[in-house]
Amino acid sequence: MTNPERRCLLITGTVGAGKTTTAYAIGDLLRERNISHAVIDLDEFHRLWPPPEGDPFKQQVELANLRAVAANYRAAGATYLVLAGVVLHDRTRYEKALGEPVLLCRLRPQLDLVGARLIARHEPGDERDWHVRRAPELEKLLDAAATADLTIDVADETPAQVAARVLADTRFAE
Repeated sequence: MTNPERRCLLITGTVGAGKTTTAYAIGDLLRERNISHAVIDLDEFHRLWPPPEGDPFKQQVELANLRAVAANYRAAGATYLVLAGVVLHDRTRYEKALGEPVLLCRLRPQLDLVGARLIARHEPGDERDWHVRRAPELEKLLDAAATADLTIDVADETPAQVAARVLADTRFAE
């Protein structure tokens, strides 16, 4: 098995941008290259209700879970970590939790495609309406934050095509 130095790639973007789907597709490409890795969907690390007081987006819970799970994956031999989640200004929190630098790659999708994706993904109701409203708001916040190392504009490519572009443009798996 190829044993590159440890690396961490965090895919960010607005809701519905394809972060998790792209992370899984990157995992497929790393497996084809025989590179040990783990894919982590950060959304799963803060599925908690109600949110703790003072932590409405449950970031502290997410970071504590990430710290523990990433350590377990590293101990099991994962040299590459591929994370998917929304990161605005708090990149250093993730680096502290992981104890290593994070390469931050933002997916910037066409918002009309995101809206259609969110409508298809969620049942009609308040949650779907919130996500559809939140996507352009979050896109503006990500533009203003400008914290990504690399931004990739995506349209109607397949997840595998986007993943290949991310790997090529970030030079993550060279």
